[in-house]
Amino acid sequence: MLLEICANSFQSAKNAQDAGAHRIELCSELSVGGITPSYGLIKQVISELSIETFVLIRPRSGNFCYSESELEIIKKDIQICKNLGCHGIVSGVLNPDHTIDIEHTRELIELAKPLPFTFHRAFDIVPNPKQATEQLIDIGASRILTSGQQPKAIDGIHFLKDLKVQTENRITILVGSGVSSENAKLFKDVGFNEIHASASKLINSKSSDYFGNTPQTVSSTDEIKAIIKAIYE
Repeated sequence: MLLEICANSFQSAKNAQDAGAHRIELCSELSVGGITPSYGLIKQVISELSIETFVLIRPRSGNFCYSESELEIIKKDIQICKNLGCHGIVSGVLNPDHTIDIEHTRELIELAKPLPFTFHRAFDIVPNPKQATEQLIDIGASRILTSGQQPKAIDGIHFLKDLKVQTENRITILVGSGVSSENAKLFKDVGFNEIHASASKLINSKSSDYFGNTPQTVSSTDEIKAIIKAIYE
């Protein structure tokens, strides 16, 4: 089983590599579900680390419906990631009714090539996930990051299994949300090949200034090692 760590900083990425994770999804601001990391962060990770690095391309928090200007930003960010030597792209676009925006998502997949493209957890709010899965297969997505349309993947495990049966290995179902050393092996036991976890620990719960008090987290080396141990027992 392959373990992808959602890394929100250079330290998180380094911890993932040092602990033996197989891949990272690099992003910023996990407290809002993740947004595109800075150019500087991407460059430093690619230059100084060897771990396979997929990058989340999401220009802002909020919904997944984007203006033409925002779509141009997404496209520029994908090209930057390719130029820097990243290994994969994580993104996606929805229509106002939460269905897959086929036209624009296809454009992003084509632009990302030859890099693999993961459709992110916007999938978990689509109204017809089985239909959406077929659409993503048809337009060439490599993976779907999903919790089975539940807040935590363990609660969506039965639906995740149904999706895996439906896809017949035509696309990878990357299981994410709430994956930990306590439940990781359950996903392996039912046949999944890839899991996604942040393995976060709190390193600063307060802010002493007036810019806000969003908790600061980092991916924990110990928890990553524990997940790996659990899936290889």
